[in-house]
This record gives sequence, C-alpha cells and structure tokens, in this order.
Amino acid sequence: MHDWLNNICWLTDSYKVSHFKQYPPGTRRVYSYFESRSGSTYPEVCFFGLRYFLERYLAGEVVTAAKLDAAESLFRQHFGGDVFNRVGWQHILDKHGGRLPIVIKAVPEGTIVPESNVLMTVENTDDEAYWLTNWLETLLVQVWYPSTVATQSRAMKQVLLRFLRETGDPSLIGFKLHDFGFRGVTCPEQAALGGAAHLVNFQGTDTIPGLLLARQFYGCEMAGFSIPAAEHSTITSWGEERELDAMRNMLTQYPTGLVACVSDSFDIFRACSDYWGDALKDIVLARDGVLVVRPDSGDPPTIVVEVLRRLGESFGTTTNSLGFRVLHPKVRVIQGDGIDFTMLGKILSAMKDAGWSADNIAFGSGGGLLQKLNRDTQRFAFKCSSIVVGDQERDVFKRPVTDGGKKSKAGRLKLIRDDDGNLRTVRESELPNPPDLLQTVFENGRLSRRDSFDDIRQRSR
Repeated sequence: MHDWLNNICWLTDSYKVSHFKQYPPGTRRVYSYFESRSGSTYPEVCFFGLRYFLERYLAGEVVTAAKLDAAESLFRQHFGGDVFNRVGWQHILDKHGGRLPIVIKAVPEGTIVPESNVLMTVENTDDEAYWLTNWLETLLVQVWYPSTVATQSRAMKQVLLRFLRETGDPSLIGFKLHDFGFRGVTCPEQAALGGAAHLVNFQGTDTIPGLLLARQFYGCEMAGFSIPAAEHSTITSWGEERELDAMRNMLTQYPTGLVACVSDSFDIFRACSDYWGDALKDIVLARDGVLVVRPDSGDPPTIVVEVLRRLGESFGTTTNSLGFRVLHPKVRVIQGDGIDFTMLGKILSAMKDAGWSADNIAFGSGGGLLQKLNRDTQRFAFKCSSIVVGDQERDVFKRPVTDGGKKSKAGRLKLIRDDDGNLRTVRESELPNPPDLLQTVFENGRLSRRDSFDDIRQRSR
C-alpha cells in the first residue's frame, strides 16, 4: 500500500494519456532530448539524480496486468470514457515482459555542462511504442530538481572558495556549507534527492534522507557528517535566567570534538561576551574540541561581524599570511539563518571588509538550498527533436514567434568536446567523428551504467 504511486502507467500528465493517437500516421520512433535552456540562473549545470529515477521507477518489469487494470480503471473515471492506451501497454507487457522498450543516453552524472546543451536523450526501441518516449517526459524531467540543487550548491561552493582563497585556507571547503533543509522541503523523497545533490559538493549535512539515497542508489556508505548541536528548545527550556547553565551543559555533555550552540535565544551579544567569552571561557579553552557559536536572527552580515568582533575580544585572534584575522582555534561561528546564494556573498564580503578570514565561519542553509528554486531556475525542458514516420526521418522543433528563447533543437543530437575543450551540442550528422559524451544509461528496462558517488563528486570538482 505504501508504494501506491509507483505505477509507470499513471506516472505522467493526464493529457499524455491521449497522445498516442496524435502523432502522424505511421510514426515508428520518437526521439527527445533534455536540456537547461539559455538564460538560466547559473550558466552551467551539474547534472545529477537520473540514476535514482531510473532505478526507482523505470528499471525491471514495471508493467504488470494489475497495474494496467488499475490505470485503465483510474483513467476511465478521470476522463469519463476509454482514453487509456490499453493495447499499447499490453504490447509492452506481452512482448517485453513488462520492461520498457526505451533507450536513454545521458552525460555522466556530476559532469558540468554549459547551459543550452543536451544532457539526456530518450528514444523508443520498439516501433509500436513510439508514444512511450514522451510519456516518460513527466517523470524524467524531475531530474531538474537534484540537478538544480547540485548546481546551486556548487555555485555557492565557488563563492566560498573565492573568499577562502582571498582571506584564508581553501582546504577547509568540504564543511563550509551544511544542509539544514529537511524541514523546509515538501516530502522525504525531495529531502533525499536534494540532500544527496548537495553532498555532491560538500560533506556536511543534517538531512539524513540524502545520506540514505547516496547509500542506496550510488553505493556511498557515508556521504556526509554532522556534529552535536543545540536548538532553541534545548536552550530555552532552561529559562532565560539559566541560559548560562544550558550553555555550560553543552560543554560538559560533549567534552570533546565539535559542538554547536545556538546563542541568540535572548541576547546574542551577552552570550558572546559574558557567557562564552567570560563565564565559560576557561571550559571552552580546556575542551579537546571546538565550540561553534550560532547566531540565528538579525541582519546576517551585521550580526556575524559583531559576533566575530566580540569573540575575538574575548578569545583573541591571530593574523594569517593574507592579513586577515582568525579566531582562537577553539572557537568558530556558524550562520544558519537566511542563507542563500546571494546572502552568502554579502556575509563573506562584510567579513572581508572588516578584516576577518572566511576560515572563521561555516554556513547552514535550509530553504535557500533545497526549496527556494524551481524548474525555471535553470530553465529545464524536454523536447522532441526527431521522429521516424514510415521510412522517413524528420526533424521536429518549435520556433514560437512570441518567445525566441523557447526555440528548440532539431534532429538527433550529440554532446562533444570541441578542439578548444568546450562542450557543445551538435547534430549527429553534422560532426560524426568526435565521440558522443552522452552514454547509454538505460536500455530496454535495464540500467547499463552505475557511477559511484565518488566518481560523481570528482567530476563536479
């Protein structure tokens, strides 16, 4: 019962149920492609997540008599008549044992591809299943989500690396952006996809489903790590008059290693100067580990700089070889409120202007990382570009006079690396010799490529 949604015979848009009658008579093949169109938010895409959708929804004997019966009944009610292509689906069940007669080629996951280039192609392998290619559009286009998270996470990583190179130590990058996004997404499956996508670029997360997806579908035993940390309930439950005791409890309960404590429940400035920087200072310095102070309200650039100033006054600083101040190694800061791509740069700029190294801080991002985006962030689209009708192959494309940005590609496509080392989409017939970087990942119900998470991470670098 828990898997009631997993029926490929109804995992599509309603209008696609009627499309098998709408292609030209004699259509045998439908060939479509997936891309991030020009004008996207980020100029290049980190492609990620296809394997999950293939293995979870498309691989194996996914068409059964029971699923056909259920879909036929649903659509009869939904449309008020017999619109469902029972004959076509029955053919897939009878001839192919319920395996989908489709071939999918895609760029290896983790590859960085400039916008307006083909990322994936889909084509039926059985002439009777010409309608199946674009039936799968609805599901396959959902790769937009993990790809967009991986792309945005990587863009944030580039910002962090720039400031680390200018003010500190770039080798610290792996744990500079922590995923706080589980509660801010719509469902556990989204948390798994987005959480794993972020882990392509970083190793810090509190989104457990992302770990599980990376383990289950990409063979990574442990893709991310976390530390003991306080939330407001565990601090405020002591009462304002005992906030100092709550903070002391954090240090004694976790006497070694990293520990993070939210410190703005009442007065972040008092917490930094009087509690951490005075009453608890000796314990902080004596611990075999690092205290991470977390402000969680106010204007982030202003508050972060002030928190650093107060902690610096109490614990002391050193000046690194680049001329920027670094807190005592027992103390660091994490900013987890309001963090998205734009705010990240604002905070780091404010820190740099005030003479602080990016070494001092890590960031946590929730909705800004996993939720504050959509398919149009990278303008993802899936379009038919070629069909075979009878013995004739035809180009297919759209060219709306009202929006030149939505012009689609025509013909059978390949992704090549040109003589200058740039990735470029061309027609197969245009340049037959350069190898196609799109590789077969799925054919007739079977996965044919399984990249490890480490391979994907390496490509994204």
